[in-house]
Amino acid sequence: MTLTRSWTVAVGSVLLLGTASTLFGDMGSIPFKPWVSVYEPNQRAIIAFNGHEQILILSTDLRASEPTKVLEILPLPSEPQIKEGDIDVFRSATELINRKLFPNRNRGVGGAVGGPGGGGEPLPPAGEVTETKRIGAHDISVTHVLDSERFVEWAERFLEENNADEVHIPEALKEVVEEYLDDGFEWFAFDVVDLGTETVTKDAILYRFESRRLYYPLRITRAETGETKVRLLVLTPDLVELPRGPELSVRLVERPVDVTRRELEQLDPDLFDLLRTRTRTKLRIWETEGELSSFQQDIWTR
Repeated sequence: MTLTRSWTVAVGSVLLLGTASTLFGDMGSIPFKPWVSVYEPNQRAIIAFNGHEQILILSTDLRASEPTKVLEILPLPSEPQIKEGDIDVFRSATELINRKLFPNRNRGVGGAVGGPGGGGEPLPPAGEVTETKRIGAHDISVTHVLDSERFVEWAERFLEENNADEVHIPEALKEVVEEYLDDGFEWFAFDVVDLGTETVTKDAILYRFESRRLYYPLRITRAETGETKVRLLVLTPDLVELPRGPELSVRLVERPVDVTRRELEQLDPDLFDLLRTRTRTKLRIWETEGELSSFQQDIWTR
């Protein structure tokens, strides 16, 4: 397999208030066949954070110019629990926002919203697979970094052993991955999915992990080209500061709405479990946009 595009995660969402949208640029899908084009017109993401633990639910619409396997990678700050998410939660959350923001308006909701050394003992492995899980069309492997200096080499061998004809991770992507390793990231999720020529909505995947700050990866997309608009539906017990940085601007799309415990329980049991100690939760949509190559930092906030 030749990886000629980028090693990255499907990021962002199109959880719009009543409309469907198309994202500009390919959002980080890596075909096993290097000549194949992959199209990712819609992406969805929900973030729920309680101050010490986070849930990240991801789903995308994908198709390819011909049948192929596609690889996506998600860098994570700690070991995740992985399970199938509810694809309907994206629509339900958007409808909830619409009802609260526009109680007197009958608005429709868009359907696509949203190696051994030179002599001596063999070196220990640079990484290990701690969990594998099949969810719908997804083959997900959670990998733990044991030696950051050799992890990219280990990852190439891992991919080659999983039915890839040839493996090459572009230098631009290696640099971004090494940034994560230098920052202390030890966990990555490898997601391989089968694609055909018809657009399909990927199963929603739920990642739950410990984190002291709300987290969303953007840097990993920097090896890609093109423009994108990232929309994140965010749930937290209280309002938090919008992420800011010299090369990052995140804005609030609409004012936050209050979600009751009952509304949250009806929305999704996993989100409710994460935030169950609060009588009300803040729900809103964040947005950022720009050239994929311009994302120099991730979203982090308390």
